[in-house]
Amino acid sequence: MPEVMLIRTSYQESEASIFSIRNQVFVIEQAVPLEIEIDEFDSAARHVLAYLNHTDGHRIPVGTGRITADGKIGRMAVLKNFRGQGAGAAILEGLVQIAFEEGLDRVCLSAQCQAIPFYERFGFVADGPVYQDAGIDHRQMKRLLSEE
Repeated sequence: MPEVMLIRTSYQESEASIFSIRNQVFVIEQAVPLEIEIDEFDSAARHVLAYLNHTDGHRIPVGTGRITADGKIGRMAVLKNFRGQGAGAAILEGLVQIAFEEGLDRVCLSAQCQAIPFYERFGFVADGPVYQDAGIDHRQMKRLLSEE
C-alpha cells in the first residue's frame, strides 16, 4: 500500500488543492451543487490534505477534510482512483487528533449512509434518523474523546 502523508493546512493556504478534490468528489461525482459545497465555515476551519507518492516520485494531493472549532468533522473527500489506499483513514485520524489536541471532548460528523461502516471502524456511533443533505442520505455520528 502506498505511503500516505498528511499535512495540516488552512483553506486560504491550500484552496486550489482542497477545491479541486472537493469539486471532483462532491460536485462532479455526487452532483452536489457548487454553491452549497464551498461555505462560510471553510475560512475558519482547520483542514488537512492527504498526499500519496506518485510512481515518478512526486506527491499528489488525493484527499481532504476539515474540522470546525466546535468539533464538527466534514467535507471529507478522497479522489475515486485513490480510495482504499489509506487516505481516508489518515484524514479522519488526523482530524480527530486535532480535536484531541484542542481539548475537545467529542467530535461529530454528518455521514453519508453508505460510509457509516467506515466511520464505525474509528469509534463513531450513528445517532438519530436518516436525513437528506444535497439529495444524499445521511446520519449524524459522534465519537467521545474524553476516555482516550
